[in-house]
Amino acid sequence: MRILLIRHGDPDYVHDTLTEKGKREAALLAETAGDLRVGDCYQSPLGRAQDTASYTLKKLGLSAKTMPWLQEFPPQIDINLSEELQRAYPDAGRLENGMYKKRIVWDMVPGYLTEHPEYLDREKWRESEAARCGTLVSDYDAVTKAFDALLSQYGYERENLHYRVMRENTETITCFCHFGITCVLLSHLWNVSPFVLWHGLALAPTSVTEVVTEEREQGIAWFRGLRVGDVSHLYRGGEEPSFAARFCETYGNTEQRH
Repeated sequence: MRILLIRHGDPDYVHDTLTEKGKREAALLAETAGDLRVGDCYQSPLGRAQDTASYTLKKLGLSAKTMPWLQEFPPQIDINLSEELQRAYPDAGRLENGMYKKRIVWDMVPGYLTEHPEYLDREKWRESEAARCGTLVSDYDAVTKAFDALLSQYGYERENLHYRVMRENTETITCFCHFGITCVLLSHLWNVSPFVLWHGLALAPTSVTEVVTEEREQGIAWFRGLRVGDVSHLYRGGEEPSFAARFCETYGNTEQRH
């Protein structure tokens, strides 16, 4: 079995659609649609993902099923509940009443992350301070349960830390979605903490991530990555990958996101 995870194009978050650059990126992605062999397509309910998918789907004459759990991973952290977490998200703004705004869970600074190894542990991240101050664990479990339900339709049943092959196949499913949720799905397939991938990867807009099953033992499947964050379609089209999903390369560069 083969899974493609495709991030949306350069986002206009305010209007939940694509910027002009994002539209060019999505069009270049669609030019490679025939080579992608997308198979059955699924998409996030959010506009920026659906707008990206529309270019490829139109090119191939296909449609995609909208899956609510493919939306960008939703948990936010309420750092008002923890002085410790106020160090983890030092750039959190404040509301008019003086309370801190909620922050996206994976936006903690690396200095805090690396001083708290529980975030990098396959199980202990579930007991972390960030998990205590939000819906991180319940949301993660809901998403991965839905993902496993989808894989079971193709013959792969979750069994402990691998998948039991109920029906061998070489089909492809393609998910048009987002950075955060892609890291969640990969962390589940590979049995690692999602924080490892949230902080270890920066998947550019319209990037393609491909994983396939490997069945070295009859009845047992493991998913291996063939490519992660591939943006070769952009380079072929002369389009520089968007900076979205990244933070500043050097602290002194004030033009890049801090």
